Order: sequence, then C-alpha cells, then structure tokens
Amino acid sequence: MQRTLITSAIPYINGIKHLGNLIGSQLPADLYARYARARGHEVMFICATDEHGTPAELAAKKAGKPVAEYCAEMWQVQKDLADGFRLSFDHFGRSSSPQNHKLTQHFAGKLDEAGLIEERSSKQVYSNADGRFLPDRYVEGTCPNCGYERARGDQCENCTKQLEPTDLIDPRSAISGSTDLEVRSTKHLFLKQSQLKDRLDAWIDSQDGWPVLTTSIAKKWLHDGDGLQDRGITRDLDWGIPVMRGDEPWPGMEGKVFYVWFDAPIEYIAGTAEWADANGGDWERWWRKDKGAEDVRYVQFMGKDNVPFHTLGFPATLLGSGEPWKTVDYLKAFNYLNYDGGQFSTSQGRGVFMDQALEILPSDYWRWWLLSHAPENQDTEFTWEAFQTDVNKDLADVLGNFVSRVTKFCRSKFGEAVPEGGDWGAAETALIDTLTTRIRAYERHMDAIEIRKAAAELRAIWVAGNEYLQEAAPWATFKTDPEQAAAQIRLALNLIRLYAVLSRPFIPDAAAAMLAGMQTEDDAWPDDVDAAVRVLAPGHAFTVPDVLFAKIDDATRQGWAERFAGGRRE
Repeated sequence: MQRTLITSAIPYINGIKHLGNLIGSQLPADLYARYARARGHEVMFICATDEHGTPAELAAKKAGKPVAEYCAEMWQVQKDLADGFRLSFDHFGRSSSPQNHKLTQHFAGKLDEAGLIEERSSKQVYSNADGRFLPDRYVEGTCPNCGYERARGDQCENCTKQLEPTDLIDPRSAISGSTDLEVRSTKHLFLKQSQLKDRLDAWIDSQDGWPVLTTSIAKKWLHDGDGLQDRGITRDLDWGIPVMRGDEPWPGMEGKVFYVWFDAPIEYIAGTAEWADANGGDWERWWRKDKGAEDVRYVQFMGKDNVPFHTLGFPATLLGSGEPWKTVDYLKAFNYLNYDGGQFSTSQGRGVFMDQALEILPSDYWRWWLLSHAPENQDTEFTWEAFQTDVNKDLADVLGNFVSRVTKFCRSKFGEAVPEGGDWGAAETALIDTLTTRIRAYERHMDAIEIRKAAAELRAIWVAGNEYLQEAAPWATFKTDPEQAAAQIRLALNLIRLYAVLSRPFIPDAAAAMLAGMQTEDDAWPDDVDAAVRVLAPGHAFTVPDVLFAKIDDATRQGWAERFAGGRRE
C-alpha cells in the first residue's frame, strides 16, 4: 500500500480566510488526499493554524483579548469552516502545541550543534510611541521594489519580494501607525542558510518533475542578487515558542521567541505527533527515514508566496539538523486567484470569505468552481458572471440533470429498482470504451496533480453519459421496446454510482447524495469500467435524490455581486 503524506500551508490565525487562500493550498490538498484514499493509499493529511508572530498579536490586540484566548477561539472558527468546506484533514493542529514547542527547540539545538546557528547583533526598528522593538511584520511601508504602499517588513504581498523592515520607504508602526521610529541594535540567532546553499541547490535539482513555478521561485532566491542569505530565527515578542537550549533558556536570548517562519513549518511534523498522541499512532513512520518514512511520498500544497520558505527555509532546517528527516517529494505551488478586477486580501478585507461563501451556497458549488479554475499556470480571476455560468452549466445542467432525468424516468416506468431485461449493444459498448479512455486520462491528471485538466476530464465523463442518454432516448425506446429501455436505464443508474465515486474528490456532498440515492456503499474505484457499470444489479432498490444543484438566477447573482462589491470587511 502506497503511503502518501500531504500538507497544505498552514493559515495564519488572524481571522477568516478568503476563497483565494482556500484554493491556494487547503482545497487542492484535500482534493488530492481524497483521490489518494480512493485509490487505496494510506494517507496522512496534516494542516494547522499558524498562531505565532505579528498577525496573532495584532489581531488579539484589536479584538481586546489575551492572545492565547484569541488563538483558541480562532482555531475553532477555522476548524469549523474547514469542516464546512469538507476539508478531510487527518489532523488540524495548532502551531502553539506542546509538540511544536518541543520539536522547534529540538531543531534549533541540532542546528546549533551542526555549527549553523550564530548569535549576531542586528539593526531593528524601535517604535518610541509603542515603547518596543517592532518585529518585521509590525512595520508597514512602501515596497522599494514595486511601490506597493501596504508592504510589510518581512515580505511584500504584492510582488512577493523578501524584505527587511529597514528596506521599507516611509515606514510606520503597524500597532499605532506612528512614524516616530528609529533603528537600534538587538541580538538574535541566525540560521546560516548560506552554508547550505550548494546542498539545497543540489537537492532541488534532484527533484523529479516539480512545477516550473516552484523551481523558478526557488532558483531565483538561490541565485539572484547576493544569493541565499542567512536568516534571523528569533524575534522580540511576548507570544511564541521560547528560545531554549534543552531545558534551559538560551544564554543571551532570554525573553525572546523563535521567528514564526522557523517554527511554523515544523508544525507539519508536530501536527502529525499531535495526531499520534490523540490516536495512538506512530508519527515517526511518516517523518523519520530511519523509522520507515523512506517509502513515504510527501506532497506539499501552497501559494507562490510561500514557496521560498518551503523550498529553502524548511529544507534548510531539516537537512541542516543532520538527522534523517523526510523532505518533500513534490511541491505544488499556485498563482493567485484575483477577485473581480483586483486582489483578494485578508488584510484589506476584500473578496468573498469562507464563512460568507457558506452562508449563500453549499460547499460543493464553491469547490467545483475553484478547483476547475485553479490558478496553476497563471493568476486567474473570480467573477460572479463566470461563477453563475459554470455552476449552472456544469453542475446543474450536466451532472444534476442527468441524475434527475434517469431516476425520475425509471421511477415512472419501472419503479424504484434497477430494471431487468434487455441486452447492451454497440452503443453501450462504445460508451464503456469512451468512459474507460477518459477515466484513465482523469487518473493520469490526478496523479500528476493537474487539477484543471482533471476537472475538465471529469466534466467530459459526465457529458458522455448525457450524450448517451440523449442518443439512446429510453423514453422513446420504451414505447416500442420496453426491455431495451430497461437495459439503457440500468446502465444509466450504474453511471450515477460511477459518477459519485469519480466525483467525490471534487464534490463530496453531491457524491454522498448520489450513493445514498442508489442505496449503495460500494465506492470501489473503477479499475475495470465494464465491471463498474454492472455493480447495481436488477432488482436493486434506489430512491430519487433531491435536486443536487439549484441554478443561480440573474437576480441572485446580481445581488451577490453588489453585496461583495469590494468594500472592506470589518
């Protein structure tokens, strides 16, 4: 049995995520996890909330709550929304967990033993108005690279350039907005990534078939300008993982915490340990190559802005430790999903957010549209017109209409059981051949994590059933040859079960409704398509499912467009 480890980028704790965040990591990761399980893989799918650093402290301050209380509340909110979108995590953890504290401190110690940690004095922005040092994300200003006026002191979210707070033009405090800033010296621990440059370069070159987006970003960071730079891994913050060496405070680092981008990826491992502690499993067999992880295939999903940290920063931690940790085998990166002529933005409250989406439509509508338009090769754009058109065409007209026509016709002419009689002929054989070809292509695209191509192939599989039904016209055949009509409908009812199995990674609720309507728990993958369309034997009872997908009318679409017309969400 193949073992597949899947992680999606862990979302910041500061508020509810928008649809661009969802399609950028968690949703495609869930698609692949569901598919891998359906193909018989043993899957470990891990995600968590990223609870340390500036975003947590600022959000808690704005909410008027202690940061620990705020994080606990928002973890539950994000967990509930993940459940609402049917994200099938094996564990949804927290980067503030005891397991992550222990592992982060362990890695720092191992890196120090390897000579890769160095204490350095660095220049850091101090806010006189706030009476404190400002870690990088506490400083906002204009990006010197692209001119974006809301860039943060670690990275510009507009052009993705890595920054230092002192790089910003017209910097200001993200806490108070004060521009009364000065640069002072402070001491921090630095990970000497530059010493790992050649090893990271060779490791990236050894990866087979990584997306161009992934490798191009990694190589740019390695070779452009001055190349890979050493990185500070501690910060002057109150909330975070204390900088410890063993059971004692790290000398000279008292009162400091580890940098969020050092501890956050370690939560993938810690989250698996959290799962093991809760379920009695063995987390090391997923992560330690000396404990069985050598045969694990590890796949990561993330937006392009996270690629540098996962192709360089996190691997530097794992490789630099000198221990046999599992590193990623395939890293699927995504471009941005834009919103109606602009950008989705959590910080600016622009776009449709996960809770709002579920208020107006069930999750399958969103899952299908987002996945079938996944921004794999370039930025893509959400518009309400495109959403309405594709939902109505693909989900209502093609899939939903097929299920409705077949089950209602059978109930009216043969009753609520699979009819017997008649034989399949050339048309049915041709359909099975077509489906076999298309299902094998669907599998190839899913195996390669080519999401838009897989969605297009799945839709073509639905269309093939509709075209067969239209040409066979059992409602007309019934008038002259009821037994032949029974054979046609028998095949069509079996197609509903087949469509449920194939579609479940994309639209799990609709798939469950189709299987429930067919009154079967047989969800075996169709390795043999001819056998798969004979599972429901004559006499097998079924019920007519409720409408799978309601159409979106123009007035409703217009109302949503006006409601989400770009105003800031508070």
